[in-house]
Amino acid sequence: MTNPDFSNLPVVVAGLGVSGISAARVLNGLGASVTVVDGGSGEGLKARAAELAALGIAVRLGDGASLPEGTALIVTSPGWAPDSPLFAAAEAAGVPVWGDVELAWRLREPLPATGEPAPWLAVTGTNGKTTTVQMLASILTAAGKRTAAVGNVGVSVLDAVLAEEPYDVLAVELSSYQLHWAPSLRPYSAAVLNLAPDHLDWHGSMEAYAADKGRIYEGNVVACVYNLADPATEALVMEADVEEGCRAIGFGLGAPGPSNFGVVDGLLVDRAFVADRAKNAAELGSVEDVNPPAPHNIANALAAAALARAYGVEPKAVREGLRAFRPDAHRIAEVGTVREVTYIDDSKATNTHAAAASLAAYRPIVWIAGGLAKGATFDDLVQGAAERLRAVVLIGQDRALIREALERHAPDVPVIEAAEGQTGAVAMAEVVRTAASLARSGDTVLLAPACASMDMFTNYGERGDLFAAAVRGLAGIGE
Repeated sequence: MTNPDFSNLPVVVAGLGVSGISAARVLNGLGASVTVVDGGSGEGLKARAAELAALGIAVRLGDGASLPEGTALIVTSPGWAPDSPLFAAAEAAGVPVWGDVELAWRLREPLPATGEPAPWLAVTGTNGKTTTVQMLASILTAAGKRTAAVGNVGVSVLDAVLAEEPYDVLAVELSSYQLHWAPSLRPYSAAVLNLAPDHLDWHGSMEAYAADKGRIYEGNVVACVYNLADPATEALVMEADVEEGCRAIGFGLGAPGPSNFGVVDGLLVDRAFVADRAKNAAELGSVEDVNPPAPHNIANALAAAALARAYGVEPKAVREGLRAFRPDAHRIAEVGTVREVTYIDDSKATNTHAAAASLAAYRPIVWIAGGLAKGATFDDLVQGAAERLRAVVLIGQDRALIREALERHAPDVPVIEAAEGQTGAVAMAEVVRTAASLARSGDTVLLAPACASMDMFTNYGERGDLFAAAVRGLAGIGE
């Protein structure tokens, strides 16, 4: 299907979440005949359904499987898995399925100044996407561009594309789900930060997960940015069908070769977008301009810088943008220092790959870990971090998996398990007191659970907030 005239077009929107509601409203405004389907039927969904019904949008709750007769297009929320019955029915009927990102891509309008739509600088990866996209937006802002960090970062791509005042360029975070449902997406330049097993229940295999991540490189115009430390990301570049002249640009923490970004004597360096890159380099800033300057965050900064430089941003703006950037809560956030022990909240480290990055940034560590493992294994994580561990405090439903890995690979590291059955503030206060009793002067107490949070907390945000509150209580430094 090419870009259709949406007037009276029968469109089904799958899912009554944030992206589904946004898509339904946009399509309704374009004149489509919209039906929203959702398998749930709770009170919250009923309230959202009533709001849409007031706009003339049909909603079918408790039905996420059957395809309404005459449907010409499905626009799906990202979380709906490819093997959902609704999509099987659509395939049988020859009905295309788009995600909200695909819809946004097709609705772009040319900018008056250029006659072309605002370019998308896109980022994906298992970890670090949000931080990198926010760094990129900060750099673009420092360069004087009207921009926003959008997509999986929380701001709808649809809202950005249809904004009353158009953007010059967009920094777009894309999940593997969103990429799966975006067949015509062609970013100006894109980066895959890393690849590690995640969401395999949704994708079906690591190969399918990687293939969906690799879609971000399709049609790139200037640069496919990849991680020199992760060969799988370069392999995706090699498989991509890009525009003539598009270059593979690597980033890493070592001294960069030609066409790469890296670090030399504490400086962030570009050897890709300079004249005579075989001999020259551009200084973009220092590692101290990155907040926080943990190794994986420096890598994020280099990826953001590479995308910005591919767009034509000057080195000065890269430095200014990185200095201005402040990370979101619960991402390697320093809570405070109590009796010469530093407390770090990385509650966002909900998988082993993210936790490994945090553990690599500190030593010695009293590690707070555990929760819902989501099918993960922990041997590689523990083996890589063993020499950095002073002690471990285990929490959550799947703590035994981490304990067993510690017994195999760090048998001399003391392990204390939090009391079972406790949740919320009471549980976290006890965990922090236990960690404090194990720590020595100069140590870091690190909350990097490597697991999801919902067994004990509402979400990773609450887990991190309660950790910070417990540290403040420990120190007597405020509420």
